[in-house]
Amino acid sequence: MRDITDIADVKRRFLGYLTLEKGMSRNTAQAYGDDVDKLTRYLTGAGVAVEHATTDDLERFVCTLQDVGIQPRSQARIISGIKGFYKFLRLEGYMDCDPTELLPTPKIGRHLPEVLTIAEIDSMIAAIDMSKPEGQRNRAIIETLYGCGLRVSELVSLRLSQLFLEERYVVVLGKGNKQRLVPISPVAIEQIALYLEQTRSRQVAQRGSEDILFLNRRGAMLTRQMIFHIIKQLCELAGVRKVISPHTLRHSFATHLLEGGANLRAIQQMLGHESITTTEIYVHIDRSRLRDEILAHHPRNTVTHQESQSISKD
Repeated sequence: MRDITDIADVKRRFLGYLTLEKGMSRNTAQAYGDDVDKLTRYLTGAGVAVEHATTDDLERFVCTLQDVGIQPRSQARIISGIKGFYKFLRLEGYMDCDPTELLPTPKIGRHLPEVLTIAEIDSMIAAIDMSKPEGQRNRAIIETLYGCGLRVSELVSLRLSQLFLEERYVVVLGKGNKQRLVPISPVAIEQIALYLEQTRSRQVAQRGSEDILFLNRRGAMLTRQMIFHIIKQLCELAGVRKVISPHTLRHSFATHLLEGGANLRAIQQMLGHESITTTEIYVHIDRSRLRDEILAHHPRNTVTHQESQSISKD
């Protein structure tokens, strides 16, 4: 075991390890780096060297996260980053054992994401002002998000060279730079083709954005924040009261596929989930909807409801 003489250099190599060897995106690796910064500041204040920290030291660090009001889900993400860091330190010979092996992770209740109905999605599309220059672009964006179940980061980085409209699929570059083939609906194909003909072909793309599909008015790649703004604005215009984001269209895509009888493994592949357990959340959504439908429409529940009303009147 050897002592760390330059923590900044170790962190820099850790980030390189995450991106080059583990295949993480730059944003994910940076989030892990921020977690390491939180830990090192705490340990420095406690007079403990990073490589000499014990499980008890790390548990006290987690307690400080709780004390400042960080929610369990965020705590779990930070702990994940810390565990990754200590595995790296052990690989590099800074530690003989991993103090995070016995570090507990807070339990997180399963959160069921908001899902839009088909009617609500249709209302959002109908709210698009097609007379504006960006109208056809926004229509194509909604149809692509919902029709392919893309993450917003995958949408904004989608390239013209990744479109195979005649073959009815797109090549998507997902998390960890992993490619997957996603079928694209005829409606999305039609709207993308109209966008390419009416708008995209007439734009002068900025340097570095020549192959990007969706551009802003200045010819640059759209930001994730801009997509969020478009979705939020369309919801307000359509009278949709749910709190949603671009990711809601992805959730809706998966839920509607499952309701239509699609295989869970096929949905997993289309969404680009590494683990089937991530995709299984949509089974829980489907079950919760089934329960609501049964309570609302099953004859026995209807009779019980009518009887209760009759008793209250008596």
